[in-house]
Amino acid sequence: MQHLIESISLLYKQWKGHAPLSVDVLPQSGSERRYFRLHEKAGSVIGTYGANIKENETFIYFSGHFKNKQLAVPEVYKVSNDGLFYLQEDFGDISLINRLESEGFSNEVYGLFGKSLEALAKLHIKGDEKLNYDYCLTNKEFGKQAIMADLLYFKYYFLDALRKPYDKQKLIDDFEALSNYLTHTEYKYFMFRDFQSRNIMIRNNEPNFIDYQGGMKGAPQYDVASMLWQARANLPDEWKNSLLEDYMNAFENIIEQNIDRNIFRSQYNGYVLIRLLQVLGAYGFRGLFERKAQFLTSIPLALRNLREFFNNQSVGIAVPEFRKVLDICVADEIIQQFTPTQATAETPLIVKINSFSYRHEMPADDSGNGGGFVFDCRGILNPGRIDSMKTKTGRDKEVKDFLEQQTKMPEWLNSVFDIVDITVEEYIKRGFESLVISFGCTGGQHRSVYAADEMARHLRNKFKVKIELQHLVQDERNWINPLPDKK
Repeated sequence: MQHLIESISLLYKQWKGHAPLSVDVLPQSGSERRYFRLHEKAGSVIGTYGANIKENETFIYFSGHFKNKQLAVPEVYKVSNDGLFYLQEDFGDISLINRLESEGFSNEVYGLFGKSLEALAKLHIKGDEKLNYDYCLTNKEFGKQAIMADLLYFKYYFLDALRKPYDKQKLIDDFEALSNYLTHTEYKYFMFRDFQSRNIMIRNNEPNFIDYQGGMKGAPQYDVASMLWQARANLPDEWKNSLLEDYMNAFENIIEQNIDRNIFRSQYNGYVLIRLLQVLGAYGFRGLFERKAQFLTSIPLALRNLREFFNNQSVGIAVPEFRKVLDICVADEIIQQFTPTQATAETPLIVKINSFSYRHEMPADDSGNGGGFVFDCRGILNPGRIDSMKTKTGRDKEVKDFLEQQTKMPEWLNSVFDIVDITVEEYIKRGFESLVISFGCTGGQHRSVYAADEMARHLRNKFKVKIELQHLVQDERNWINPLPDKK
């Protein structure tokens, strides 16, 4: 990581003529790219490292083309000679999903969704003008091949994992029919491909777009569907319907002619279905195959989204085997299979979570039941060996960044979560009263504190269970601040 920081700092110096005042390592997202915030007195810029040079070139070309047309994208300031690093405009930390989750379904948030869709319509139409689609990362156009790829992604990584019987050939035939139907769309412009509220940054109450390097030519309805039916956003039906009208109004204003709204809505419904299935495939891959807990817990939301859509909308084409398969996926038993058991106010279970030092005694279980879990964190690289972190704890940003980005702590914790989740779910069902989970490391200061906090957050979020959290060494020293509700 240090060599990446040095390289991005050198690029900044080449651009500005002096080094940045400081560099923050930003949390890694779903991709392999690494992001940095480089500070100076007048503000900050984002530094990016990407090992995929083709992907970098696509983003840089798209950004330059769109910025010249005054669209809502970041300006790219400087690119390294090897194409691995670049500096771009910083839109801040607040995304549209952040605003929605903090403020709820308010008029102000609705206005931000409306502004985002208006800016999207401009990106679709004006961004398409004279765009060289040879720069596209994969396909130049979201046509039949790309649609089939999304449908097969759903089949292999979610549907087949359910191990339910269906006619495979008839399903493929229905996939072909649906792909052909959606390929002949009325309108084709630049398609963002991953347009959702986490990729919309809000600065000065205006939307700005990031992560559009997967874009290609395609139906604008796909991006609108991606935003309005995002499982995490869970927008109410009246918002979805009204915002779709808002988009069509903006679209007509830009192209300066009326569209056939019935055809537009019908094809929009088809792309809603494609997007919902593509997301389920992604959740299946990340959750069922890679065993990442946060994706597993998103599956019930996505399934309810799919059931709501399919029970109330028509895609405009008969696909009987496909319909049969979707009925299987959204059945109550399947949704329940992926829905975690959650505690209620009457649930007696209290989970006691401790951090401790192996230099001292292990935590005692005063419940009288014995058992529980003790996890040894000493297999994880120790931040305490680095001078700048010796006196800090597992709640300090530098330590958390180190553990999350430079060690195997995230993978280790995911495995721990899988083990503990089985017991917590069973204890809730059986009405047990106590479970003790302890994390130990050498000094009880860095790794064990971080792991205990993360376990507390995980169990609160997933099971809504009562938690008693204690850091045995740090509580004695008075080094620990109260655990914040959010990271």
